Amino acid sequence: MKKLCPLSTVLIGLLFNALSVLCQQITVQTDVGKQVVLSRLDIEGLPHVKVTATEHAPAPVTFEGVTLKSVLEKAGVGFGESMKGKRLSSCLLIEAADGYRAVIALPELDPAFTDKQTLLAFLRDGKPLGEKEGPYRIVMPDEKRMARWVRQVTTLKIVDVQ
Repeated sequence: MKKLCPLSTVLIGLLFNALSVLCQQITVQTDVGKQVVLSRLDIEGLPHVKVTATEHAPAPVTFEGVTLKSVLEKAGVGFGESMKGKRLSSCLLIEAADGYRAVIALPELDPAFTDKQTLLAFLRDGKPLGEKEGPYRIVMPDEKRMARWVRQVTTLKIVDVQ
């Protein structure tokens, strides 16, 4: 009977770990309506970027993550030469676990249009984002107001403005 306790503890630990990993995925809906689910491993496999920004804290904070553009490209969203004509009216709708939503025009993410970087961050000062902030958050270091710094990002959708 005592041998079952350690085994059940291990199984429960594995279950919580699996659920934790599932919660760390992001769904991307492309401009053609295709849904792509990216795991934490998919996202962390992209080139990392660090930015220092002033958040509501007295001292600057360092965020680490990947560019939002690279996440969208991984899901099949095109940038560069395809960003012209009707595509200039496409936006990225970012949705959070609590229902908060924000919009970024796609050209704002394309280096052909801007030098600003928008991050999908997963580390803050070298540590994983806290429960109220992560597992992912949008960081736009050059923004004066942080209204589009969406916390607990779950979904990224490409939408056309009509």
